[in-house]
Amino acid sequence: MARWYGPAVADVKPFRALRYGPAAEGPLDRLVAPPYDVISPAEREELLARSPHNVVRLTLPDSEDEAARTLAGWRRDGVLVDEEPAVWVLQQDYVGPDGVARTRTGVVGSLRVEPYERRVVLPHERTHAGPKEGRLRLLRATGVQLEPIFLLYDGPQALAVPDRPADLAVTSARLWRIEDAGDAVAGFFADRQLLIADGHHRYETALAFAAERGDEAAARIPVVLVSTEDPGLEIFATHRVFEHEVAVPGAGGTLGVEEALDRLSRENGRAAAVLYRDGAASVVRGEEGQFDVQFVDALGHDGISYTPDWRDAVGRVDRGEAAAAVLLRPTRLDDVFAVARRGEVLPQKSTYFFPKLVTGLLFHPVA
Repeated sequence: MARWYGPAVADVKPFRALRYGPAAEGPLDRLVAPPYDVISPAEREELLARSPHNVVRLTLPDSEDEAARTLAGWRRDGVLVDEEPAVWVLQQDYVGPDGVARTRTGVVGSLRVEPYERRVVLPHERTHAGPKEGRLRLLRATGVQLEPIFLLYDGPQALAVPDRPADLAVTSARLWRIEDAGDAVAGFFADRQLLIADGHHRYETALAFAAERGDEAAARIPVVLVSTEDPGLEIFATHRVFEHEVAVPGAGGTLGVEEALDRLSRENGRAAAVLYRDGAASVVRGEEGQFDVQFVDALGHDGISYTPDWRDAVGRVDRGEAAAAVLLRPTRLDDVFAVARRGEVLPQKSTYFFPKLVTGLLFHPVA
């Protein structure tokens, strides 16, 4: 079997994308969707009703074989059409959970996946086997990478946003096709480490597929690369909501939530969080040298759910839907990179990069 990986450098290059063509039914906004792993069953039904060509028919099909048949039919009928090789510039406008409007900019290209031990692409969160097994079956069936993953790198923005209308656009997202930047992009990223911001399961699925197939085409995945210097890049906290009581040393709620959050923001030198239950909040503390997410992860995972909105977390407790909410500070980006470069990982839901990437703008064949 041929060795599917190359030199230990980030290999980013243009790719021949599939995208929606004129035979697709409905405007592009009705064809795209959020990433598969954030779509609830009710949201899936709503997306299916938007258009017979909504991308959720590929990313969340009734079966992998159905997805393969659907994809083949769409290519045959011109619902999906081939582009000439290119890289793309992506901009997303958003209002974060903090109410602030921002614009995040990245470059879309094709990355050759590399095993983590080669230190080209770094993970920062733990993964589970179940989601990867399902994604691998889907990838085998379709021969197409259906969703990009989100990577970060240190350094300036790789490509400028063109001074012309976007080639593809949906609400809050725009894409510009760049035909002549392949060499520049390849050289720019060759000596950079890349950190997975969002898409650990999909990256590890691509690693498994590449090892299974053993060829260059199978080892490539679509990525959105965003600079850590981008003014629109922000990490938000993912708050924990528990159905049952949690035992937290030092808990004793006497504060209002906003007062407790203000005190939390001024904590220094050790892990901390806000515990809210029974209508009152308190600041609880972990050990020195811990990250907040590591301290909170030790509270357990039974009956837990997550939200980026602290008001939502508190509201669930107030309505009797949950027993306690644990509110966190965002994990600092420098800390995330430091952990990853040490070869360590943080608990799941340690970071929340918002907005999620849009699925359905571009597809990446690997057959």
